[in-house]
Amino acid sequence: MGTRRRNRSMSALAIRSQVFEIEEWMREMPQLDLPVKHHFSKSVYGRELFIPKDTILTGQIHKYSQLNVLVSGDLSVLTEDGVKRVQPPFITVSPPGTKRIAYAHEDSIWLTVHGTDETDLDRIEQQFIAQNEAEYIEFCKLLEVKEIT
Repeated sequence: MGTRRRNRSMSALAIRSQVFEIEEWMREMPQLDLPVKHHFSKSVYGRELFIPKDTILTGQIHKYSQLNVLVSGDLSVLTEDGVKRVQPPFITVSPPGTKRIAYAHEDSIWLTVHGTDETDLDRIEQQFIAQNEAEYIEFCKLLEVKEIT
């Protein structure tokens, strides 16, 4: 009897659960303050994050899909299809509910792009980021109500 390959994508919920578990472990380690640059143009906000070599980091839960670009460097990133090692040019659209974890094999720059006319960083975060799983679930429930009415 031969072996069968399973080509199955992970759900956003399964990924978030794994990342939350790893985050708990990571909280016990020294924390870095990663430099962020903000870019604005008509109806577009870009958040550029510098990630030093040998850094493990997690992202927030995104409420909407967003464009992600690895501008420079070399990262291993947990995706819907498992861990992938990526190098530029790497561009992906992350679906709503995405929460990522990554390891930087070398200094890297990651750019996340959101469509918005907002320029206030606190309002942008409120608009696009859920602070925890409960907030994301509540946000999804509100979307269902709006779609029905």
